[in-house]
Amino acid sequence: MQCASDAAPAAAPRAACRTTPPRRAALRRGEGGGALSTAAALLRRVCDVKDGEVPALLWSFGYFFCVLCGYYILRPVREEMGISGGMDRLPWLFTAVFASMLAAVPAFSALVSRVPRRRFIPIVYRFFASNLLVFFGLLSLGVPRAEVGKVFYVWLSVFNLFVVSVFWGVMADIWRSEQGKRLFGFIAAGGSAGALAGSLVTAAQARQIGAANLLLVSAALLELAVLCAGRLSRLSGGQEGEAAPQGSGAGGDERIGGGVLRGVALVFRSPYLLGICAQTLFQSMTATVLYFEQARIVSLASMEPARRTAMFATIDLTVNVLTLLVQALVTGRLITRVGLGVALAVVPALTGVGLVALAVRPTLWMIIAIQGIRRSVHYAVDRPAREVLFTVVAREEKYKAKSFIDTVVFRGGDAASAWALTGLSALGLTAAALSLAVAPVAGVWLALNHRLAKAQAERARGEAE
Repeated sequence: MQCASDAAPAAAPRAACRTTPPRRAALRRGEGGGALSTAAALLRRVCDVKDGEVPALLWSFGYFFCVLCGYYILRPVREEMGISGGMDRLPWLFTAVFASMLAAVPAFSALVSRVPRRRFIPIVYRFFASNLLVFFGLLSLGVPRAEVGKVFYVWLSVFNLFVVSVFWGVMADIWRSEQGKRLFGFIAAGGSAGALAGSLVTAAQARQIGAANLLLVSAALLELAVLCAGRLSRLSGGQEGEAAPQGSGAGGDERIGGGVLRGVALVFRSPYLLGICAQTLFQSMTATVLYFEQARIVSLASMEPARRTAMFATIDLTVNVLTLLVQALVTGRLITRVGLGVALAVVPALTGVGLVALAVRPTLWMIIAIQGIRRSVHYAVDRPAREVLFTVVAREEKYKAKSFIDTVVFRGGDAASAWALTGLSALGLTAAALSLAVAPVAGVWLALNHRLAKAQAERARGEAE
């Protein structure tokens, strides 16, 4: 019997206590399993992993690889479709995405309330995979690309946030706060490796195989993500949770329960979650400003659609190479050694500097440099650090409140910022003036992240006691 009282200190993800066959338990601890011990020795060169964590860490890596590889195969197609109809259409697309989120979040909350984790994860990913098959059919039947493109732009914007939010909700559910600080950087590197692979596929094959066939590749990768999630759920079901928010196991067979709109209520009742909401809005606002500047500058350049798609894929490729290197070699050690507050401060600081630089020199190469650096640091350091914030909240908050913040709040910030920028531009404000006006937001964002890091540390200490 392996329970919290006698498990190894470096226990793998938590779950309800139960009898585990001796050989299976030994393999999880790295005893008597040469392959696992070797894998642990190799992984320790790049992250602070313990023997008992290796299997779940590798499945987590593979899970995120499949999710982001599938998305990044499609992302350049969305970017090209987004600007092909003109800049004036972007605010309407952002609004449509926000409205779609308002409909999708209650449906997701209802699913989470009624279905255990091991079942709702496959349902979510297979639903999106079936949507891709529908888009494939529409394109194959000759439906006008411009009409499909409008729907596809909105759909992919919803898809991206949901599949990533679900993934990180699972990670926050099965890994403890201390483990997250050590391992989330490496797990995030799985996503970056997938993003890198997806960007390579699209950059190399966008002209040769066409958008329709790329949809099929992405659908197959979502099915592989389901396979990884299922294996991870079985692994996490073999050991006792040591630091569950209410002292309960986080088993994949347990239903979370609660109402459809419970996630919204949880957010507004918690100053901690409201702080994460504000953080998300600052991230969304500044990202939208930079996105509009990118779209404006690229649209002024004379490029055919296929060349624009390849260029966006090349930018993604550059970002993902930098991100992967930092995540694999730096992030985990950075968070554990210098603290969560410093890790969360990097992107706001870079954003403030980048907005000022863009106001001074609004060129194609400047926006590529700013977006490349900001996005790589966001994915490499800021995103894993942000997800650690959710390791110290209740299970219902990890899925329902988190999905509301990651989707409705984020896309609501997108839509509001898009319309605000459109209105200010109509009043005659230049792009440089807009960039300078938004730059002070980075200072407020940085201060908020410092407070959130302190609150997370206090919650983690409370759980340990």
